[in-house]
Amino acid sequence: MATARPGWSRRAQYGLFFSFLAVIAGIIVGVILLTLSLVAPKSFNTVRGAALDVTAPITGALHEVTATAGGLFTGAGNYWDAANQNAKLKRERQAMLQRMVEAKAIFQENRQLKATLQLREREQNIVATGRIVGSSFNSPRRFAILSAGSTDGVRIGMPVRSPDGLVGRIIDVGALASRVLLVSDRANIVPARLLRGGIPVISQGRGDGTIDVRPLEVGRNPFKRGDIIITSGTGGLYPPLVPIARVVKLDDDGAIALPLADPANTSFAMVQPPFEPAAVAAESAPTSESP
Repeated sequence: MATARPGWSRRAQYGLFFSFLAVIAGIIVGVILLTLSLVAPKSFNTVRGAALDVTAPITGALHEVTATAGGLFTGAGNYWDAANQNAKLKRERQAMLQRMVEAKAIFQENRQLKATLQLREREQNIVATGRIVGSSFNSPRRFAILSAGSTDGVRIGMPVRSPDGLVGRIIDVGALASRVLLVSDRANIVPARLLRGGIPVISQGRGDGTIDVRPLEVGRNPFKRGDIIITSGTGGLYPPLVPIARVVKLDDDGAIALPLADPANTSFAMVQPPFEPAAVAAESAPTSESP
C-alpha cells in the first residue's frame, strides 16, 4: 500500500511547516547570539552562564547515568573475569593434588623397590621377584596374585615375603603368575614365636585381614600390645626370623595381630625356597583349597 504524499496529508504539511519554523527560529536565535557576542561580549557571557546553569543539571544527570551503566558493565566484566580465574585456579589445584598423589605413589613404590633390592642382595636364596598385581579384600579367603610363575622357578609351597615381612605361601602356579595364600587366611597356619622372649606361638589367619596368635603352652597370656611375631622355622617351610605381624589387641588366652606385609600397600614380593626342601611335599596338599 503506497504512502500518502505530503501534498495530500494535512498532518505531514503541518509537520513540514513547523519544522521550517523551527529552523528559521534557530537561525534567528543563532544570528542574535552571534551579534550579541560581537556587540556586547559581557551580556553574551551572562547569557552563556545562564545557559550553563540550565544545562548543568541535565548534563550531570546524564553523566551519572553513563557512569552507572559503565560501572555495571565494568563490574560484570570483573565478576566474569574473577569467576574464570577462580575456576582456573580450582582446575590447577586439582591437577596439582593429582600430581602430588602420583608423586607420593611413585615415591612409595620406589622405596619398596629399593628395600626389595636391598633385601635381595642380603638374601642369597631368592627364587624370583615379582609385583603383587591383585589381592582379595572382601572375600573370606585371602589371596594375592604375584607376577612370577613357573618360568621363573616358582613352585607350589614356596614362601613369599617382602621387606616388611612374611606375605604367605604359593598355592597355585602358572607360567607367568602365581597365587599366594596370605598369612591372614584361615587356612594359613605358621609356626612362630614372640620376638620378645622367644616364646613359641602359633599364627593363624582370621579371614578378615588380621591374624590370631596363641601360645603353645596354656597359662598366662604372654602378649603385649606392640609385640612383634616372627617365624620360628619349625616345620621347615618358612625360614626363621621373618617378621609376621604386630599385636594390636589382647583377648583371654591370646592376641590379635595385623600383618606387617599388607598386600594392599606392598608392590613387590620375593619367592624363596623352603627352609627345608622336604617341606614342599607336605605343603603341596593345600592346592585343593584354592577356588
